[in-house]
Amino acid sequence: MSVDTKHFYVISDKKILSGEPVIRSTRTPVRAIVELWRMGLSPEEIKTKLPHLTLAQIFDALSYFKDHSEEINGYIEKNTVPETLL
Repeated sequence: MSVDTKHFYVISDKKILSGEPVIRSTRTPVRAIVELWRMGLSPEEIKTKLPHLTLAQIFDALSYFKDHSEEINGYIEKNTVPETLL
């Protein structure tokens, strides 16, 4: 069962990525969008990298990040490959 958030396009469902926030009807985690944005890509450029998403979904993911930055930063850290393994 998914949990609705205050963000229309972002959901959290224990059956999808163990509850990590994702874009509704996809398995694209919010952290993936945030990581591209942190690399300097604009929302329009992110759309070219993730063409299955709309600009509205991308902007909502970034808005979700602004409201839940600690949570998303935790997922980013958890999914980062340590330098020693590169």
